[in-house]
Amino acid sequence: MSCAGCRDGEAFDLPFSMAFQPIVDMGTGQAFAYEALVRGLNGEGAGTILSQVTDANRYAFDQRCRTKAIELAAGLRRDPATNLSINFMPNAVYEPRACIRMTLAAAARVGFPLDRIIFEFTESERVDIDHLLNILRTYKDMGFKTAIDDFGAGYSGLDLLAHFQPDIVKLDMDLIRGIDTNSAKQIVVKHTLAMLSDFGIKAVCEGVETPAEMALLQDMGVTLIQGYLLGRPTFEAFAPPRLLAVA
Repeated sequence: MSCAGCRDGEAFDLPFSMAFQPIVDMGTGQAFAYEALVRGLNGEGAGTILSQVTDANRYAFDQRCRTKAIELAAGLRRDPATNLSINFMPNAVYEPRACIRMTLAAAARVGFPLDRIIFEFTESERVDIDHLLNILRTYKDMGFKTAIDDFGAGYSGLDLLAHFQPDIVKLDMDLIRGIDTNSAKQIVVKHTLAMLSDFGIKAVCEGVETPAEMALLQDMGVTLIQGYLLGRPTFEAFAPPRLLAVA
């Protein structure tokens, strides 16, 4: 199966690599997953690569990010229970079953189980809801996990959850930063966590930078946490989670 987008997408010729940041299971102290984050070949920040993405090469870039993340992670992954989280661009997916072929081929080539791959998208990208639902349902049917990133800061939010329940929802870091001293944020997060629990969705709180934020979230029952306190992105490596001093 093919489509015009797959045939006509301009190649993304700029070489790049990936850094990986842990999402930590606080119950075990181990990484639940590692999120793949684009970097330059020498570890340069994501902006040096993302600034080169255009409407013409968006499809090629999205495809290369997926395959690069899978290929690198296959050589780094030691625990078979560890997941790989890959950001994808819904607007770069023309038809989900056609546009997944390179991903499936890469996973088969390196022996990466599909049920250990999480596809996450950010709410900040405006996208047609029917198109997005088609992608998410297709990926679920194929055995992938799905996640909403930056929940609470974008366009879809509760309307999307009413139509599709992903495996994971990542609460936006702006909700988490300073939550230990902000009672309004505590109320919002408390009730969001309760809603996600009712749906059977795993909650990840991202952007955690201080022990006080982490302690408050753990008191609220959060078990999956991501942030500089527990691990910064590490270039081409699965670094074990550890507490880091925050400047």
